[in-house]
Amino acid sequence: MSTLRRWFRRLLPVLVLVVIVGALIFGASRVAAMLNARHEAEVRAVAYAQTATAVAPAATHAVASTATVILTETPTATETETATATASDTSAPTATPSATATATPAATDTPAITQAAMSFATNTPSFTPSFTPSSTPTATPTPSATSTPTSTPTATPVPSRTPFPTNTAVPTETPLPPPTATEVVLTATPRPLPTILLPPESTPRQPPVTAIPPQAPLANRRNYDIMNIVLLGNDGEVEPTDPSFRTDTMIILSINRTTGTANMLSLPRDLFVYIPGWTMQRLNLAYQHGELGGWTDGGFGLLRQTILYNFGIPTHYFVSVDFDGFQAIIDRLGGIDIAVDCAIQDYRFEGRDDWNEPIYRLYTLPVGLHHLDSDMALWYARSRRNSSDFDRGRRQMQLLLAIYREAKEQGLLGKALELWPEAEQIVQTNLTLPDIIGLLPIALNLDPSRIRSFNLIRTYHTTPWQTPDGSYVQLPNWEPIAQLIDNFYLPPTENQLVREGARIEVLNGSGNDGWGRVAAERLAWEGFVPIVNETYVPEAPVPQTQIIDFTGRTKGSSLQGIASALNASANNIVIQPDPTSGYDFRVIIGQDYNSCTFGVLPPEPTPTPSATPAS
Repeated sequence: MSTLRRWFRRLLPVLVLVVIVGALIFGASRVAAMLNARHEAEVRAVAYAQTATAVAPAATHAVASTATVILTETPTATETETATATASDTSAPTATPSATATATPAATDTPAITQAAMSFATNTPSFTPSFTPSSTPTATPTPSATSTPTSTPTATPVPSRTPFPTNTAVPTETPLPPPTATEVVLTATPRPLPTILLPPESTPRQPPVTAIPPQAPLANRRNYDIMNIVLLGNDGEVEPTDPSFRTDTMIILSINRTTGTANMLSLPRDLFVYIPGWTMQRLNLAYQHGELGGWTDGGFGLLRQTILYNFGIPTHYFVSVDFDGFQAIIDRLGGIDIAVDCAIQDYRFEGRDDWNEPIYRLYTLPVGLHHLDSDMALWYARSRRNSSDFDRGRRQMQLLLAIYREAKEQGLLGKALELWPEAEQIVQTNLTLPDIIGLLPIALNLDPSRIRSFNLIRTYHTTPWQTPDGSYVQLPNWEPIAQLIDNFYLPPTENQLVREGARIEVLNGSGNDGWGRVAAERLAWEGFVPIVNETYVPEAPVPQTQIIDFTGRTKGSSLQGIASALNASANNIVIQPDPTSGYDFRVIIGQDYNSCTFGVLPPEPTPTPSATPAS
């Protein structure tokens, strides 16, 4: 024993020395890493001084995994953007503008516009599932994982791939009622939104071929908490090695987190707008130029500055998907149902011949209710042979609504934690899982029929124009677009048609399967909430579409809007006041039904078989 003690006494100084040296080496490596990160941030600040502020690397902390099914996500420190060319580690506001982390829980997306460079401090988002807001910005203690609530911000254990309750009851020894919302407590307070600032005024690097319009005023959000996500469809799959892909699909999803509602706005790719720091150019080239030009946050960083400058809409996040990703989503759902109100005709790939040359045949998707697989859904989203980019944007929003409806019906929205790793393989986004969880209460309760869709009308919202190089583009007409954006920001609950609350019954008397659903969705597109009577079977097909008005009102009536949406003749409107009727209006769809008023040309006669109607 004494021998062991002597050896231990001799080794003790050596062990202490090893520990000290190891600590010094580890500390030196950490300091070196921090200095390198700071040096890289300073280099970026100098390199991109004319585009955006470089964001210094910030530490992130891991999310703990547990089997609990209680989610308590609340805001983390506010990510404030300021006009500075350097990034600071300051944790409380100072007199010098800097990228700071404060504990202000307010979500503001309409700051006073200042002529300064943009800073978007969300490159390294952190996830703090629990947060106690204070009235004064202060430094927040570092969260720590604990299962016991305390008075300071702590990280509540978060489930890992634990599915939300669905309509399938959980087997137990004693019969239980179906799962309800109380079994999964969603106290997901929306996270503060990043503030978007414009870059400084600068001379365009390339002389514009037409005058640069003045900066658009910020859209009036009426003190609502609004999150805007731009949904992008790109053609990057056509040539994967080419970084200059275009975003031919640009749809802004506006989520009103105050009212729990949502609207969509499609922006045509050929809008000729000012791309800050570059020149007047097509809108679908902004993302490409940002990617190639080294803009902070890449293509999205420049695209959102372009949208903000030209339309006054701040876009906080983006979701981008290519052709393969879009088809993967449709395959995951097992296809979607689409109500086609304008027959679409275009060439469709059908394989290759004996010489490996592609075979294309003219294909027509007629009016009716159709179940589309991923191949047909992509064809429907991209076709424009007998239509236009404006109508294509309308159909793409229609597809998004169908995807949302199908995902909700299958209970997939409640499986966000389980499906998130799969989603990350399909789409590119700067949304984090905490952001998604914060939106789940809205997504689970939102009726797809109450999501309003807005799109521009050619020659009204835009003016066709040919550039000196012969390109055909669309110049925005600001006054009608400003009115459209104002309506887009208005919650559906404040829409005049919703306030009137017209009760509309739709009967299919045409003898064509699915036409009642087609008419109902056409009315829903205009803001009505119709009900399809599936039990109605006429003795004989009705030749002409009829509208019966049971209200008899001349003022404050939705009659004109219904007739306009369905393209119905005034001669087939019957005024029949009946206070005992359960509906305000009854629509009987006839064989002459044609609500296609979106500038789509009638299809050419073709022997190609049409798609099989949905059952």
